[in-house]
Amino acid sequence: MLLKRFQLGLIHVAVAMTLVPINSTLNRVMIFDLEISKTLVSLLAVLPYLISPIQVAIGSFSDRHPVLGFRRTPYILAGLILCVTGVVLSPRIAYLIHDNFALGILAGLLAFGAWGMGYNLSAVCYLSLASELSGEKERGKTIATMFFMMVIGLIATGIGLSRMLTDYSPEALSYAFNVVGASALTLGLLGLIKLEPRSMLDSAPAASENYTVKQMTSAITANPVAKIFFVYLLLLLAALLGQDVLLEPFGAQAFGMTVEQTTRIISISGVFTLIAFIIAGALEGRVQKKVMAQFGNIGALIGFLFIVLSGLVHSLTVFYFGIMLLGFGTGISTIANLSLMFDLTVAGKVGLYIGAWGFSNGMSRLTGILLAGVVADAATRLTGNALSGYLIVFGIEALMLLIAAILLTRIDVAAFKKKVAEPSFADKVAAVAD
Repeated sequence: MLLKRFQLGLIHVAVAMTLVPINSTLNRVMIFDLEISKTLVSLLAVLPYLISPIQVAIGSFSDRHPVLGFRRTPYILAGLILCVTGVVLSPRIAYLIHDNFALGILAGLLAFGAWGMGYNLSAVCYLSLASELSGEKERGKTIATMFFMMVIGLIATGIGLSRMLTDYSPEALSYAFNVVGASALTLGLLGLIKLEPRSMLDSAPAASENYTVKQMTSAITANPVAKIFFVYLLLLLAALLGQDVLLEPFGAQAFGMTVEQTTRIISISGVFTLIAFIIAGALEGRVQKKVMAQFGNIGALIGFLFIVLSGLVHSLTVFYFGIMLLGFGTGISTIANLSLMFDLTVAGKVGLYIGAWGFSNGMSRLTGILLAGVVADAATRLTGNALSGYLIVFGIEALMLLIAAILLTRIDVAAFKKKVAEPSFADKVAAVAD
C-alpha cells in the first residue's frame, strides 16, 4: 500500500503543480505587466470552480462506465492531459488577450475551461481511487501523504519557475510553462502505472452515496451548528484562497519585484505551510482541534495585517514576514479544520456532510477570487491608486478571518451530533401514529 500511496501522491502533485503557473505567475504577468483587468483575470481563474458541480456527474459516470476494465485511470489521464493543455496554452492566451481582446477572450475561455474541466475530471476520480484503494483504516494516511507531497511539489514548482524566469520574456514564460506541463504529465503517468487493479467489464460498480444539492442544503439548514460551520468555512477559505490572484501582482506593484522574485512567493509560503503541517501532525490529539484551528486562523489574520502594513510603509521585509505568517497559519488551519470537518459528520451520512463541506469549499473559492478581482479594480478606480486596491482587498480578507474566528467559538461538535440524533417532526408524528 505504501507504493500505491506514493503513486496517488504523484498524481495529486501533478494536477496541483499545473495550478501554480496559472494562478500565480500568469496572474502577475496579466495584471501587472500586460495591465489586464483584475476582474477579467479573476473571472478566468474561477472557471474551474464554476463547473465544479460536474464532479458529481463525473464520479457517477466513471462508476458505471469503465474503459477497458478501468473505472478511474482513463478519466484521470484525460483530466491530466486537459490540465497540461491548459497550462501550455495559457501564456500564449495572455498575450493574445493583450493584442486582440475579443479573440483572446474566446481562446481564454477555451484554454482556462480546458484546465478547469481537467481539474474536475481528474480530482474526483483520483480521490475516489484513493478512497477505494486505501479502505477506511488507511484513508487518513493516504490523504496526509497526498497533501504532504502536494506542498513539496508546489514548493519545487515555484522554485523551478523562478529560476527559469530569471530573465523574463514572453518566450521564457512559454518555455517555463511547457516544462511544468511536461513534468506534470510525466509524474502523473508514473503515478498511474499499475495503480488501479483491472476489473471485469460487466462487474457492478461499488455502492456509493449520492446526494443532491437540495439534500445537502436541507442537512445544513436543519442544524444550527452545521449552518454556522458552513458560513465559517465559506469566510475562512474565501479569505485564504482569494489572495492567490493578487499576491504576486501586489509584490510587483508595491515593491517593483521581478517575475522571478514574485514567483518565489509561493515557495516561501509553501515552506512554512509544510512546517505547519508537521507541527499540526505532532500536536494532533494533544491540543483541542478548535484551539489549533483558532491558532491557525489568527496566524493567517496577522499575516494579512503585516502584508497590508508592508504596503503602507513600503517594507519588503515586513511583506515577507506576512507571507511566512500567512503560509504557517494556513497550514495549521487546514489540518485542524479538516479534522474538525470529519468530526462534523454522522455515521450513515458521511457522504452527505462531507459533500456539504465540499460545496462550501467550492463556493468559497468562487467568492474569494471574484471578491479579490472586482473589489481591487473598484477600489483602484475610486481612489486613483492601484496600490490601495490591493490593500483594501487584503484588509477585507483579514476582517473575514476575524469574523470566522468569532464563529469558530460557536461551533459545538456535541451539539451538532445531538441535533442530528433528534427525530424530525415527521418522525415524531409517525411514532405517535404507530
